[in-house]
Amino acid sequence: MSETYVLCRVDEIPSRKARGFQLLRVDGDGAHRPWAIIVVRWGRQVVGYVNRCPHNGVHLDWERNQFLDPDGTRLMCGKHGALFDLGTGLCVDGPCRGVGLEPVSLAVEDGDICITGVTLVEEAP
Repeated sequence: MSETYVLCRVDEIPSRKARGFQLLRVDGDGAHRPWAIIVVRWGRQVVGYVNRCPHNGVHLDWERNQFLDPDGTRLMCGKHGALFDLGTGLCVDGPCRGVGLEPVSLAVEDGDICITGVTLVEEAP
């Protein structure tokens, strides 16, 4: 059974913007590992990706929460400028063309953006 974790309210990410989250994921072996993700909001739609460029494994943002190209229409790797489609995560230009970002399963529930399909380390109450 998969758990659901609230990341933030939908309105905490402006439309046509992206925000990064630093989480701790519990792997299959029980180990806790840092897990950086990106959430993109476009109107009522949200999509999520692991914050790792498939070209060389670096985070996409060159400054905190700076993920989009100057036009605000594609995700962009701050290291080498690869461009990724917002809706699919597929690299459309750059050294990793044709390779996609790893998707993250998200859902919107009662105005909250939630992550599903993983086990996260939760803060103690």
